[in-house]
Amino acid sequence: MNLSVKIAGTIWQNPITVASGTFGSGREYTEYMDINRLGAITTKGVAPIAWAGNRTPRVTETYGGMLNSIGLQNPGVEQFIANDIDFFRSITPLVIVNVCGHKIEDYCLVAERLSQENGIDMLELNVSCPNVTEGGVQFGTNWKLTEQVVREVRKVTKLPLIVKLTPNVTDIEVIAKAAESAGADALSMINTLFGMRIDIHRRRPVLGNTFGGLSGPAIKPVALRCIYQVARCTKIPIIGMGGIMTGEDAIEFMMAGATAVAVGTANFANPRATLDVLEGMERFMEENGISDINEIIGAAL
Repeated sequence: MNLSVKIAGTIWQNPITVASGTFGSGREYTEYMDINRLGAITTKGVAPIAWAGNRTPRVTETYGGMLNSIGLQNPGVEQFIANDIDFFRSITPLVIVNVCGHKIEDYCLVAERLSQENGIDMLELNVSCPNVTEGGVQFGTNWKLTEQVVREVRKVTKLPLIVKLTPNVTDIEVIAKAAESAGADALSMINTLFGMRIDIHRRRPVLGNTFGGLSGPAIKPVALRCIYQVARCTKIPIIGMGGIMTGEDAIEFMMAGATAVAVGTANFANPRATLDVLEGMERFMEENGISDINEIIGAAL
């Protein structure tokens, strides 16, 4: 069976990666699984300088998933390179680095610096970060800002650019088309949905930052709908994510139009979740006489 897929000129040995923020930089999982079996590793978010993150508590479980309010805590780009670049050069999967920032200059600085290092194959722009120069508006909820940040980052790097889309918008197709027109090579979707929980005994929000991002199986129907819509209106590949727990889930995402898939919340419950998903996909292919995974991409469109 052929499980390799092609995204923005890169060949993945299989369509499995991880959602940013759920897998560290990969090293943390090496004692639990053979990460060299994955198609790609997607790192935690990287900013120009260290970010402390949000107030605690930062994580809480909820029906069908979890809420997180980590706040993109990270050590900054220089420390990230010092800590992880040698590891990236030693592994088989492609390396995708998630890039975040408060303003366009932040994204450009990180993208340009990462492009100087061997061992990084693709960049993922997290356009769900608050844009402080625009009064707190998120880049990813405004098509003009999405277009602007992608266009400016495109100028400073030749690495393939993946743009991560938020579902917290009225029309995700408009945002996707803006990213594509500005030079995005691929899209990853979806990011988390806004949500919250309340501690009824304390009469206070459970999370220290009040609101958090909902992920896990609860958001899978929303993710599938978004991918299906965007696959019909854009021509660039999609990396699908949002509640993938099994191989069957991943097959659904690919039939909805995704070329690859990312496992996120499942990693917290099962460190081997990515390989379980991969093996589930292989079983589905065997049972259904599918010799090439590319046959099912967009099959339901």
